Amino acid sequence: MGGMVHFSTEKLARVFLVCLCLWGLFSLSYAARSGVSKQKFEVKKHLKRLNKSPVKSIQSPDGDMIDCIPITKQPAFDHPFLKDHKIQMKPNYHPEGLFDDNKVSAKSNEKEMHIPQLWHRYGKCPEGTIPMRRTKEDDVLRASSVKRYGKKKHRSIPLPKSAEPDLINQNGHQHAIAYVEGDEYYGAKATINVWEPKIQQQNEFSLSQIWLLGGSFGQDLNSIEAGWQVSPDLYGDNNTRLFTYWTSDAYQATGCYNLLCSGFIQINSDIAMGASISPVSGYRNSQYDISILIWKDPKEGHWWMQFGNGYVLGYWPSFLFSYLTESASMIEWGGEVVNSQSDGQHTSTQMGSGRFPEEGFSKASYFRNIQVVDGSNNLKAPKGLGTFTEQSNCYDVQTGSNDDWGHFFYYGGPGKNQKCP
Repeated sequence: MGGMVHFSTEKLARVFLVCLCLWGLFSLSYAARSGVSKQKFEVKKHLKRLNKSPVKSIQSPDGDMIDCIPITKQPAFDHPFLKDHKIQMKPNYHPEGLFDDNKVSAKSNEKEMHIPQLWHRYGKCPEGTIPMRRTKEDDVLRASSVKRYGKKKHRSIPLPKSAEPDLINQNGHQHAIAYVEGDEYYGAKATINVWEPKIQQQNEFSLSQIWLLGGSFGQDLNSIEAGWQVSPDLYGDNNTRLFTYWTSDAYQATGCYNLLCSGFIQINSDIAMGASISPVSGYRNSQYDISILIWKDPKEGHWWMQFGNGYVLGYWPSFLFSYLTESASMIEWGGEVVNSQSDGQHTSTQMGSGRFPEEGFSKASYFRNIQVVDGSNNLKAPKGLGTFTEQSNCYDVQTGSNDDWGHFFYYGGPGKNQKCP
């Protein structure tokens, strides 16, 4: 018939298949685009929640932007339980007795009182504000998800008495620590040597910290942590940074680094959590260290943190925890690295200085003047100090004591070497 086009069944089937493929590609493209836009929306929403409106901003030489946030606008007060919380501007008690501003300022001429944070070169935050490192979009995008941003992975705690060392190694976290357990602890203190360890993979980190632990090593572990870390994944660079962490459910849903969620209440306008520490120690060169003290206020029950000899940073309200509402049952001091074994071999990510403990001062990294806070709110030397490391050929720890350094230990290592393949 004139003007009519005839298609064979085969041709029609081919046309149908082409249309189906085009539709599939369009659907995939649309799904990908909508997935990306949904993720962008989630990231922007999260950034808005974290980055509060500043009264002043300071550009740090390392690329960070430090925002001076009104103390009452910090992320802690997004927590429903803290809506009507009255900020405690200083602790009622200090571990050496009643907290006294004069006693603290009397030590201000000590070398470690210098606040070694890079951003101070370009300004300071006014009274009534706290300094916060501004979170960038890239910071959040590096995380496995928006929800996991600023959180440690599950099972990243050292288990000195564990009967399952293989399980710990599979987890990819390795440690070299000293610890005490078997008593009630109301705080811990140490002076920590600061280095800039080399990190092999972006998803690995190296840190040196104090852990205050309560509960079992199962699903209900409570932990308060503070120290220094190098974490390209979290910060986007290899700088050594001051950090804190907390969790009340073994790193599952609660807690975070620094001020990246509601929890820690900062009162100090000088120190920025997550900001770079400078200078750092050099091999056979000048050594730099920082003092960290965490203790429980016997009156209010909050856990306080002090940096150096006079900078009280703030506190973790006691309601955040279950076991730590009373006391800690274990204290750990030391180093932790992530060993991702990306090429089937042990990582070359360094712990501490990257040198083994036997090399000693100015070569190996150390913790010195290790103390615990007892039930009478006094700082005491730790009793029965134990050590633990998963693979001493990769990272090791050696304790000692003398009049100047009290209880101390050297720790760390290079990771991958002839004895740690």
